[in-house]
Amino acid sequence: MKRILNNLEPYIYLLPTLAGLLLFTAGAVVMSFAVSFTRWDAITEPHWVFMQNYSDMFQSDLFWTVFGNTFYFVGLAVPLTIVLALAMAVLVNQKLGGVRWFRSIYFLPVVSSMVAAAIVWSWIYNPEYGLLNYLLKKFLGVNGPQWLQDSRWAMPAMVFMTVWKSVGYSMMIFLAGLQNIPGELYEAAMVDGASPCRRFWRITLPVLSPTTFFVFVITLIQSFQVFEQTYILTKGGPANSTLTLSYFIYQNAFQFFKMGYASAMSYVLFAVIFAITLIQFRLQRRWVFYG
Repeated sequence: MKRILNNLEPYIYLLPTLAGLLLFTAGAVVMSFAVSFTRWDAITEPHWVFMQNYSDMFQSDLFWTVFGNTFYFVGLAVPLTIVLALAMAVLVNQKLGGVRWFRSIYFLPVVSSMVAAAIVWSWIYNPEYGLLNYLLKKFLGVNGPQWLQDSRWAMPAMVFMTVWKSVGYSMMIFLAGLQNIPGELYEAAMVDGASPCRRFWRITLPVLSPTTFFVFVITLIQSFQVFEQTYILTKGGPANSTLTLSYFIYQNAFQFFKMGYASAMSYVLFAVIFAITLIQFRLQRRWVFYG
């Protein structure tokens, strides 16, 4: 009996966490899947409509606009984050005085709240008294656009703010990967007369490919789930040009009270993220080198 109790003891300690996970995470996932087949306003009784929510979604022009906006955001944010993070990691990996201060400065936006950062950037982007347009006028003599009120500039502005906020995290991951590359590889390449550029392409990038793959997948998932930036900066405007799937799901669930429709869209978003991530795991065999 004592032996049985000893074996059960770890699970007893885990029970509160497991109960919370089952109730508030797994339970919510299962319930939202069931709700996606109903028409429910969160007040009255839900009505079973089977695939009607999914049918309405795929026939909606607004949904495809939102779908395209989301891919537009991901297509800009992911490559920019990876390229800038890698470049910054290479820079702060140098043995220079004060490099630790630069690492801390570059990482500071990561530890700040996304909401707080978005509020600050909404002031920076202000067309009348914002810092960005002031600098453009002072140093370049040009009048900056209405960044968040112009459909041509709103999404790029939101992408730039997102990259600024998140690039420090990816930089630290790349930095850890760079510092794990054996120095003997570079020494052998230098003996053979390889230039710094050639060493970067032939040694750094291949050895760093597992780290790059990790950063790519994490950044991709986070970009598809963009919400706070849209909520604070643009509310999906102007003219729905920055309306993304996560924010559209929020609108339908908690503003329009279309819980079934919102649940259906959330599962479409999950399916898209899962499919793209699965494809990347299959393709990693071609460009990711372990060991």
